[in-house]
Amino acid sequence: MRIRSLFRTFALAAAVGLGAPLVAAAPAGAAQSAAPAATSKRVVVYYQTQFNNGTYVSPRAMTDNNTGVTDVVVGAIHLNGDGSVALNDDSPDNAKFDQMWSDLGAMQAKGVHVEGMVGGAAQGSFQRLDSDFATYYPKLKNVITTHHLDGVDLDVEESMSLGGIEHLIDQLHTDFGSGFTVTLAPVATALNGGGNLSGFSYDSLYRDRASSISWFNTQFYCGWGSLSSTSGYDGIIAHGVVPASKVVAGTLTNAANCGSGYVPMNTLTATVKSLVAKYPTFGGVAGWEYFNSDPGGTAAPWQWAANMSAAMR
Repeated sequence: MRIRSLFRTFALAAAVGLGAPLVAAAPAGAAQSAAPAATSKRVVVYYQTQFNNGTYVSPRAMTDNNTGVTDVVVGAIHLNGDGSVALNDDSPDNAKFDQMWSDLGAMQAKGVHVEGMVGGAAQGSFQRLDSDFATYYPKLKNVITTHHLDGVDLDVEESMSLGGIEHLIDQLHTDFGSGFTVTLAPVATALNGGGNLSGFSYDSLYRDRASSISWFNTQFYCGWGSLSSTSGYDGIIAHGVVPASKVVAGTLTNAANCGSGYVPMNTLTATVKSLVAKYPTFGGVAGWEYFNSDPGGTAAPWQWAANMSAAMR
């Protein structure tokens, strides 16, 4: 799913326009809720590139402007074989991230939920949780507690047992309560009975732990699907296991973020409007990733979330 390992994604995928007018955005008021009043649909934004060519990329523009963002997923958290924990390439406690954690806390104060993305295309974190839970889970728990995360997004792109992922989900709720957000990020085919990157069956997982899974940030890109129409999403709902309320449609925010699956804003907006019309409980939209999101690009990446919120009203 992730920029830092695109070549792996392309290899796996091989084995198996123009932007719409910008949405005007008013400055956010002190009492403003992050979610638009007209809808409960989620607007999920992945935030992995915190530094672009050495310059800090703050996410706060998403609440400084009235974008309707509901969730920011900061990543990627890696549990390393040497016992260290990394947020991308550095410790989550590194001073370079101090401003980021402060900004995310300010967004939480305005109603945005902040989740930590665990794993992604880099290998090892879930294999270690699967084989040596007692050693590696406390390290993850410490990151969640120290940085006041509202949840985790489990992006399992390596083989893991069904028992292992269920154990992890159960322990997260034991430690942080039933209201703690636990999402997963499967490729789209994983939710319609097709292939996936995780090893276990998502059908079996959902049947076993439906009430413990907040939703799925489903990857409709990089060879695993597309939001150029509603057909891929329709196939998941027709499969009959996971309901629309728990299928958040994940898409690329910029063509540079993967080699395939990018949908221009005008087409994406049309698809999202159609999904809202077809499925009253439609789970929402997720964007990979924040820093260069169209239509505003690196100068105004918050505009992507504003456009998605408007499309779901």
